[in-house]
Amino acid sequence: MISLFDLFKIGIGPSSSHTVGPMRAARRFAAHIGNPGEIHRIRVTLYGSLAWTAQGHATDKAVILGLAGETPEGIDPDDADNIVHSITSHRQLTIDGQTVAFDPATDIVLDRETRPPVHPNTLQFEALGNDGSVIAKARFCSVGGGFIVPEEVTETTTYTQPDMPHDFTSGQELLDRTRESKLSIAGVVMANESALRPRAEIDAYLDRIIDTMMACIERGLTQRGTLPGRLHVRRRAAALHERLQESALRNQRPAHEVMDWVSLFAIAVNEENASGGRVITAPTNGAAGVIPAVLRYYRDFCPEASRQGMRDFLLTAAAIGGLFKLNASISGAEVGCQGEVGVASSMAAAGLAAALGANPLQIENAAEIGMEHHLGMTCDPVAGLVQIPCIERNAFGAVKAINAASLAMHGDGAHHVSLDQVIRTMAETGRDMSHRYKETSLGGLAVNFPEC
Repeated sequence: MISLFDLFKIGIGPSSSHTVGPMRAARRFAAHIGNPGEIHRIRVTLYGSLAWTAQGHATDKAVILGLAGETPEGIDPDDADNIVHSITSHRQLTIDGQTVAFDPATDIVLDRETRPPVHPNTLQFEALGNDGSVIAKARFCSVGGGFIVPEEVTETTTYTQPDMPHDFTSGQELLDRTRESKLSIAGVVMANESALRPRAEIDAYLDRIIDTMMACIERGLTQRGTLPGRLHVRRRAAALHERLQESALRNQRPAHEVMDWVSLFAIAVNEENASGGRVITAPTNGAAGVIPAVLRYYRDFCPEASRQGMRDFLLTAAAIGGLFKLNASISGAEVGCQGEVGVASSMAAAGLAAALGANPLQIENAAEIGMEHHLGMTCDPVAGLVQIPCIERNAFGAVKAINAASLAMHGDGAHHVSLDQVIRTMAETGRDMSHRYKETSLGGLAVNFPEC
């Protein structure tokens, strides 16, 4: 089981694998660099997907912040640009009180030719002496959702936890645990998490995640202007919000209006993500709007909504997201957007069904439906920015999640395709997908949309 503390991370946009992960990797390298007094210069090489979308996904900025000792959860998004500007203008870092030369213009190398041997999101850090010799070196893979793994152990990495009271590594095992224990899926996850830390700490973290998600929506509803990057995409959430508020005052309102609100919530979050704001990896930044939008739908439009229901929503979603992480991938660079928005939609469908009182079979069915209809979705961000089609794609993922939960709850849980089968299919589809459609901006909309 992957802990919800690992799956739901507080960070900044625009990408968990291209921003959050590289920042963590850079900070880890700087913290274990040895004696910085012997080091003259730092050099960073980005490979594969990280190199192709370095500026659009703010990977270069993330590396600078990480080397400066900042963390995704600790950095104030409003301070980030000032820190980057200072390091860039002075062409130096301070590591453990020592000044080290670092000019991002030349010391962040974008290697778009070398195919990384293990994972498409690979980055290398080197500490160089006065004579140019390599004093320290480390290579990391950013494997999605902000997770980082040293390259040399990536292929053999397993996610281990202390003995859990209700271990599961597949959807079927999860259903078996609920049947044996007479617990809900949320109850199984809570029991496992409680083996690691006190219940009060878990509830506090769940509430922090909920509050951060809701705050992100609220901030996104008020911001105007254009998003960073050469596309100059105009922020729409504030204007959409005003129109929906005006519509709410009319006597005749369309039945589908609630779906407009769900889309608005998702768009608000992903515009915040695109601007480098504070978001939750759920399970990634590129898909950060799906779960908050559906959670807000539950809170605002479902009469039975409660704070405990919102916690159960996230506990259940964490179980589903962990299964995808363990048995497939949540990295767009590895399996395309089916591993990001698709997984988020599956998680949200399961979470909503759980919060509305569905049984474990119905919840598993909702998760399966949520992914089945995202299979094959490519990741082809225009101009390497997490904007087109990413922002609207989150809105559609949220709407699909609600539909999936509703369809599942109208049934008794019996269905032909299992969650495990759809997870396996997603992994196989991702392996078969051309690398051009996996977060490189080398195919699809990224090449067929004229930027000028």
